[in-house]
Parts: sequence; C-alpha cells; structure tokens
Amino acid sequence: MGKLTGKVAIVTASSDGIGLSIAERLAEDGAKVMISSRKQQNVDKAVKTLKGRGLNVSGIVCHVAKKEHRQKMIEQTVSEFGGIDLLVSNAAVNPIFGPILNSTEDAWDKIFEVNVKATFFLIKEVVPYMEKRGGGSIVIVSSNGGYSPSELMGVYSTSKTALFGLTKALVPQLARMNIRVNCIAPGLIKTRFSEAIWKNEASDEFKKSIPLKRFGEPDECAGIVSFLLSKDASYVTGETIVVSGGTSSRL
Repeated sequence: MGKLTGKVAIVTASSDGIGLSIAERLAEDGAKVMISSRKQQNVDKAVKTLKGRGLNVSGIVCHVAKKEHRQKMIEQTVSEFGGIDLLVSNAAVNPIFGPILNSTEDAWDKIFEVNVKATFFLIKEVVPYMEKRGGGSIVIVSSNGGYSPSELMGVYSTSKTALFGLTKALVPQLARMNIRVNCIAPGLIKTRFSEAIWKNEASDEFKKSIPLKRFGEPDECAGIVSFLLSKDASYVTGETIVVSGGTSSRL
C-alpha cells in the first residue's frame, strides 16, 4: 500500500510539467487524482498516459480563475471519487517578460487573478469537503523567484512572494480544521513553461550560479509534494520547501 492510499487529490495545471509529475507521483503513492488543465486535449492526453500506467486518475477542463470551472472540478471529483482529501494548487501564468516598470495594469490583474486570487478561492472552496473527511492537506506551488525576483519577471515573482504569505496566513484557521497547508518553491525546472530560459544559449552561464550546476527535473518536485501531503509530514504546516539546487532563497 502506498502512503496516500485511500486519499483523493486535486492537482491543478497537471497535464504537463511539474503538475503532471506531481499527479503521477500522488497516484503512484495510492491516491485517486483529478487532473485539470485549460485545454481538453491536454487533459485527455495526460489521463490516457497515466491510466496506461495503471494509475487511478480522471480529468476535467478547469481555468482556475473561473469560479464555475473550479466548482465543476470540485463537484466532479466528489462525484467520481467520493470526497477530497488533498489539494495541490499549481496553476500559474506569466504573460509578460521584461522590466517591471514596463508592465501594464492588465498584466498585473491577470497574473494576480490566476496566481494568487484563484489559489485562495480554490482552497476556500475545497476546505468544506476536507472538513467532511476529518481533515486534509494542501500544497501551494510557488517559485524560488518569490525569494529572488527575476529582473525580467518582476510581476510574476511578486505574485509568487504573495503565496508565501498566503500559506502562513491560512495556517491558524485551517489548523483548527485538521488541515495542513504548505508550499514549495521550485527553482529553474526543465518544463515547457521555463524553456525560454533553459534552452537559451546563455543557459550554461545560468547553471554556474546554481550550486548543483544543473537545472531541476519536474519529478524532483513531485516527491517533496507527496511527502508534504502524507502522514510523514503530519507535524508540518505553514512551511515552504525550496527545490532549487541550492540557489539562494531569502527575502
């Protein structure tokens, strides 16, 4: 039996990259997992891949910034799997790349709506279902950029800093419900989201700034998330674990 056997998990933005690796690991560890993405074809592909490995997963289209999408995802999870014990909030956007003073109000609104506001409201909407199960565990996926903001991704980095604060702010109320909430802060992980950096001709120079001298792989985030969601971390809440190859992580 896996350490998450009998548990039901929702993982947002889980058809690719870090989210897909997390969904796969949770299912390998025994959880029933609801996969989600904004595009149906991406959901279908991920579900087919994981089911082909004998894992207990389902999938649904969900744009986390849309309340009706979040509610439908929650309702389908409960309908198919009987409840919700675990949540991984992984969805994020970064529509702009450049100096922060060049950013627009529209860009700020979009980034904070998806990365911060939607994360909070998804947690708020899932919590009553966790309470019905006697408790639960939540992991928010932030970024090491929240500690060390990139000059060209300043708004995105600021939204990720906000998630550190959100994690701490949620602890007292959730603790009374027997729900833990933690956070991970990945460094540069080799995903489609970050390929503009790790495929760049200057990437070898970037690696030199990382003590482990390499970029991370998505599955190197997945085990940490599974640990935080499991009983192995039963006395851990309000913490952020940095997964960055030793890159500096201090505000």
